[in-house]
Amino acid sequence: MRVYVILPAAGLGTRMAGGSSSAASPKQFLELAGLPILIHSLRAFAGIASVAGIYVAVRPNEKDRVTAQVSEYGYTGKVTVVEGGDHRQQSVANALAAIDCAPDDVILVHDAVRPLIDPATIQRTIEAVEKHKAAIVALPAVDTIKQVERTAGGAIITSTIPREHVVMAQTPQGFRYSLLKDAFAAAAADEFIGTDEASLVERFGAQVAVVQGSPSNIKITHLGDIELAEFYLRRKPVSIG
Repeated sequence: MRVYVILPAAGLGTRMAGGSSSAASPKQFLELAGLPILIHSLRAFAGIASVAGIYVAVRPNEKDRVTAQVSEYGYTGKVTVVEGGDHRQQSVANALAAIDCAPDDVILVHDAVRPLIDPATIQRTIEAVEKHKAAIVALPAVDTIKQVERTAGGAIITSTIPREHVVMAQTPQGFRYSLLKDAFAAAAADEFIGTDEASLVERFGAQVAVVQGSPSNIKITHLGDIELAEFYLRRKPVSIG
């Protein structure tokens, strides 16, 4: 069994730019502690012995930049840069099509802008996929969750959802290759776009296990998230080598 990682990194980071698609640099290329956020994420998975390859899906005009960064930081032998799509699902599909692997191999999909993922969580996810065929990293909900109905006058609460029935999804999300490939094919046939890979696998009828995540495994979405990531890095120094 081999493990392959997909990092969808074709996003424009419009929320980081305040809703504008004309940001000077997409968030995955912003610096965190002196390194591009994408390189932090690459490094986390490159250090896992069972990972056979990492596939980074980027916009066509970013391929040269990412290829150069991969070479600069010494990951050329393990990283393949592929062309992403207009949305996450297409980027992951393009990367899946580029991977030559066996049906039982493990595919991990990780947000390129979650740079603080730790080796223990990655390993727990791989082990959960070996056991359950599909697993995602998630945290228990700590706030009260309200279901709402959107109206012209604003949101109206329709019910309160017990917190024990809710988790907050993170990444990586992991799957046996054959299961993920079939779930993507079914979604494409129905022109269905999901919010994440697990939603496609759930829709396909497979069960998805939950792996305990970490509060530090944050997704860089807004500028303030970089300050928070730097705080976590200061608390637990990460070697650059």
